[in-house]
Amino acid sequence: MYYIYFSFVFILSGWMLLECNRRSLPKWWAAIVFTSPVTTPYFIFKSRKGQRLTLLMIFLVCFSFVIASEIFIYSKMKTKYRYVHLPPVTRQLIRYSEILKQTTQNLDNYLVKLEQQSKVQSKVEKLEQTIIFIGELRHNMHDNQAAIKQMVEFVEKHRDFVTRKDLQWVYEIKRFYNNRIVIAHFKSLENYLDNFETLLRFCDQNFDAITKAESTIHLKNYDEYYLRYRRAVDSHNRFNVKRIEFQNDFIERYPEIKEYLPTKRQTEAFRLWE
Repeated sequence: MYYIYFSFVFILSGWMLLECNRRSLPKWWAAIVFTSPVTTPYFIFKSRKGQRLTLLMIFLVCFSFVIASEIFIYSKMKTKYRYVHLPPVTRQLIRYSEILKQTTQNLDNYLVKLEQQSKVQSKVEKLEQTIIFIGELRHNMHDNQAAIKQMVEFVEKHRDFVTRKDLQWVYEIKRFYNNRIVIAHFKSLENYLDNFETLLRFCDQNFDAITKAESTIHLKNYDEYYLRYRRAVDSHNRFNVKRIEFQNDFIERYPEIKEYLPTKRQTEAFRLWE
């Protein structure tokens, strides 16, 4: 803390000392500037006849920058060390819960975008963009699943601590994500993405043959891939409805864990690619 401030004060008071030597002014001015930099404008106006406004503006800009920088650094350090007084296990729990919350939000946002992109237009560039997007979504799913696993394993490992601190909400997070309905929901989502990506890649690689109906074999294969995709969508929607019903009931009983669960923005059914 105050690294920038003290450096600025040293430079400022050093400059004032040089000015005092050059202009035969009292050297105690530099000491006052060192202890109270805000007095600098007074000494600038008292020692200078010309360039007063220029020097004053330079001082104000520099001083404002220093103060803003110190405030920013302080806020960052305060955030970084806000849990330093807590036991290591508590800090670990807080960190894991924040990671779970953030990865869940990220996945929700990507699923909303997927819903918007799932009705892909018959353009090659749209197919390629959606394939890339699915890859990014998979990465977010992996992060979210890793965060869930991390949280569940923490609860198992520190069961005594969780019980002693009466952290029932942590148990409920574990119980929610270990539920067979939620597990089936995530598996159906993976299956949906697999079939959607397979369909998109086939269409991308055989775009002309499909759109121009040049090959009956390609059209037949397209129909097969599309039927698999339709079944995957229907299956995911069924599991998603069950997950939502279970989640709504779960939140009614344990509202404090709502922010760690998938949001209701996932409730919209995925539209079919046609």
